[in-house]
Amino acid sequence: MTRERVTTAVIGGSGLYELFDSTAVARDIATPYGSARVTIGDLAGTRVAFLPRHGSDHSVAPHLINYRANIWALASLGVRAIVSSAAVGGVSAEYPPGTLALPDQYIDRTHGRADTFYDRGSVQHLASADPFDPTLARIAADAVASAPAAGVVKTGGTVVVIQGPRFSTRAESLWFAAAGAHLVNMTLYPEVPLASELGIGTVNLSFVTDSDAGLAPAAGEDDELSAELVFARLREAQPRIIAAITAIVAAIPADYRERDLIAADEIRAVLTRPILPIETTTGAAL
Repeated sequence: MTRERVTTAVIGGSGLYELFDSTAVARDIATPYGSARVTIGDLAGTRVAFLPRHGSDHSVAPHLINYRANIWALASLGVRAIVSSAAVGGVSAEYPPGTLALPDQYIDRTHGRADTFYDRGSVQHLASADPFDPTLARIAADAVASAPAAGVVKTGGTVVVIQGPRFSTRAESLWFAAAGAHLVNMTLYPEVPLASELGIGTVNLSFVTDSDAGLAPAAGEDDELSAELVFARLREAQPRIIAAITAIVAAIPADYRERDLIAADEIRAVLTRPILPIETTTGAAL
């Protein structure tokens, strides 16, 4: 089966499970790491691949997401730029609840996640000083500044990526702030470096749903952090988040290319690995 080629993808974080109308059809893409469900549709006059990282029903926990299958599937479609959304907590007073931000750094505090494609005889050392592509970041910042429906979007910031699915303790949250972090999230690692390993640039739009534990009210006070609070605020913010994503997608030029961080022949070797069959619920290969 010939796959439709698209150069831009949107990865939806918590709260963003659909991007197109009901005429768009999701399909499973087989990869060497398992299958990934992707929907292709039109956004801002651009053909876009959409993938909800937690699944369409938020059934996949952060530490169980098949990040390699997701990124490999998008690369196999020809994707060169990923615009992602994420729910984050704020560990800095500079990023209060309701803030939209375009972070430019992360600190990895996860463990046990498969975080490279180069684990089979080829060692590739990915340069990560600027993990989100600076060119794509500038395009995104200019785009959201010209999108009134997105509201004010803060440029820059450091995200601590924790293992999840639990939230931070107060001590951990204060530790992250002391280390220079502004935000805390559970999913941007290894998604971002895996994309870079396959020549895909990334930009992330983070929505601050709450003040993380170190800044949060004491137990029993109003707005105490909970999953219910997070999802309620995400629902309220969806028009802003989608407006910002739409503006960014529309601004990405057709000739955009990620930095050359990994040799092209090494990327081709990964993308030509044997593909695993897609399993049905009864275990039969499709």
